[in-house]
Amino acid sequence: MLVLITSLFGRKKKPAWPPEGPIEDVPDETLMAMYAKGTTEAFEVLLKRHERGIFNFILRSVNNRSRAEDLTQDVFFRVIRSAPKYQTSAKFTTWLYTIARNICIDQSRRKAGKLEVSADKPIGRSDGDGKGRTLLDAVAAPSATSGGVEVIKQEFRDRLKRALEELPEEQREVFVLREVSGLKFREIADVVGVPENTVKSRMRYALETLRGHMEEFRGYSFDKDTAAEVGGA
Repeated sequence: MLVLITSLFGRKKKPAWPPEGPIEDVPDETLMAMYAKGTTEAFEVLLKRHERGIFNFILRSVNNRSRAEDLTQDVFFRVIRSAPKYQTSAKFTTWLYTIARNICIDQSRRKAGKLEVSADKPIGRSDGDGKGRTLLDAVAAPSATSGGVEVIKQEFRDRLKRALEELPEEQREVFVLREVSGLKFREIADVVGVPENTVKSRMRYALETLRGHMEEFRGYSFDKDTAAEVGGA
């Protein structure tokens, strides 16, 4: 997608002003302001920095890779169109994920269905924690012990997927933004437009509900090796 989008811009322009240090180290908000003033390279850095995270968030929302690729492209086209009006009063990440969230909501309404998430795909936090985990691990009982996973992992996966689909929309949304996209609670609060304490409450209720659905699997855990096997490479 990087080639497709950047091909629209032609040759790179010189920076609107010289940033201090490599452009790859420039903060998001400054890059966006630079792009609005004509620095194509600034947008390319933003795209490389956030494309994967946005794609993963949308993929877990629509559960269709081809559709997720199209919607991710839509997100960054909206960034392009909105560049002249971009205001640095909000954090760029919050603004970007708000665009992605609204696109997912529109898609969900068109499909007249709920947001979907994939329970058995690897997830990762933006701060690097949880690398290689799947959504299975996010709701596994913390006191669980290993053993017998080979026999029950498919049933566990199917049960968890159904449980996720049954969560209230607002709880599932917070869960996906936190566990799939790795946003901090305060960032999620800005994206969905509610107080941070409300976000934390929704996350707590989501985890409690999911663990309730999975109570019979309390004796099993998904360590790093098993998570990779269950979720795939």
